[in-house]
Amino acid sequence: MNKKNLWPSYTEKEKKEIEQLGAEYKEFLNNGKTEREVVEITMDILLKNGFKNIEKAKSLKAGDKVFYNNRNKNILMSIIGKEDIKKGINMVVSHVDSPRLDLKMNPLLEDEEFLMLNTHYYGGIKKYQWVATPLAVHGVVFLKSGKKVSFAIGEKEEDPVFCIPDILPHLSRNVQDDRKTREVIKGEELKVLFGSVPVKDEDAKEKIKANILEHLKKEYGIEEDDFFSAEIEIVPALKARDIGLDRGMIGAYGQDDRICAYTSLKALLDIKKPEKTVLCYFADKEEVGSDGSTGLNSSLIEYFTGKLLKLAGKDYDDQMLRETLWNSKAISADVTAGVDPVFKSVHDMKNSAKLSHGVPVAKYTGHGGKYSSNDADAEYMFEIREIFDKNKVAYQVGGFGKVDEGGGGTVAKFLAYFGIRTVDIGPALLSMHSLFEVSSKADIYEAYKAYKAFYSIK
Repeated sequence: MNKKNLWPSYTEKEKKEIEQLGAEYKEFLNNGKTEREVVEITMDILLKNGFKNIEKAKSLKAGDKVFYNNRNKNILMSIIGKEDIKKGINMVVSHVDSPRLDLKMNPLLEDEEFLMLNTHYYGGIKKYQWVATPLAVHGVVFLKSGKKVSFAIGEKEEDPVFCIPDILPHLSRNVQDDRKTREVIKGEELKVLFGSVPVKDEDAKEKIKANILEHLKKEYGIEEDDFFSAEIEIVPALKARDIGLDRGMIGAYGQDDRICAYTSLKALLDIKKPEKTVLCYFADKEEVGSDGSTGLNSSLIEYFTGKLLKLAGKDYDDQMLRETLWNSKAISADVTAGVDPVFKSVHDMKNSAKLSHGVPVAKYTGHGGKYSSNDADAEYMFEIREIFDKNKVAYQVGGFGKVDEGGGGTVAKFLAYFGIRTVDIGPALLSMHSLFEVSSKADIYEAYKAYKAFYSIK
């Protein structure tokens, strides 16, 4: 119960493995700043490692590796085990959406000779963190012709970047200084500077907008009406970086929850012939309640499990499908709050996770009286403890701070709905939901080991 910092216990060989894993993880973060991009790069990884699209499979046997891409927003990956699928699946479920700014459907706004993008924030953010910092625009647009156009502007050195202006301290006294933290910047003030050069056409009513639309048409074929059929996200134009002279930490956008996505994928790729069927599930929409057809609060897990049963030769019915899920076990792979040395007062120090002390295990999440949480039973907690001890996984108690300070939710309760035994396990972060979240390379390594051990449960 009193865990220690892991770094002194690692061998030189382990430290090299940790450094290599960290380097690969940073590349994953840099290339996947939106859920669509994560799915795209994951597809490439899977195809290179022998996974096949389940839609093209005619049957499944032990050792077969399949995936299902759900509308390019989330993805499920499975390796068929030696044991009958209906006896249950070992699944690690993370989410690949992160807090961000989305464009409104009619986003272009010209005012005082600036063209701005009108946004609606997605997920729980501190709005003031998004101003006066370089931003990138990532998106997919379906043109009137039906052509799909994807782009990411602001990631290359030669790209322009974008930003949301903040008021200078010399003039903020009456309009901003007395605001509460949540209103230092208001939602309708999150307007992104997108252009400032007018066209020469004197007859144009909105000259900056006209110039930008000309550019969009020339470079991407996009017209203003095409924003109707678009998904465009504003994300930080920042790269993942090592933190500290000792390089023991990683700072990056989107570690909630791509730290769990990457490590669970990495662990899956290292599984050869599992006893039980294993599933790595990247969900979408967790940051806004898991609703929608790509969120976990949908019937997708039933749909995919039904496909597995059918292709494995089962003449299954609804009862067999329910039994398969009821017999399954899951890790809700999501991050937790790390003890912040500056704001220690919000933490119950005996029940809070520390960076570099191992992967945190949270019996429950939720808020004030365990609302909106799954609460893992003692029997399952013992099973997790046993498998981690057997595989020398370093783990610790995880929690979300003192009881009345707040709280947070995960996808665990949506898995538990089907009777799937579930517990929350994922690395601790500092500055969660910010533009530059902080993790420990040691915890990334232990999360990878934890998920790999879990896939092997018989």
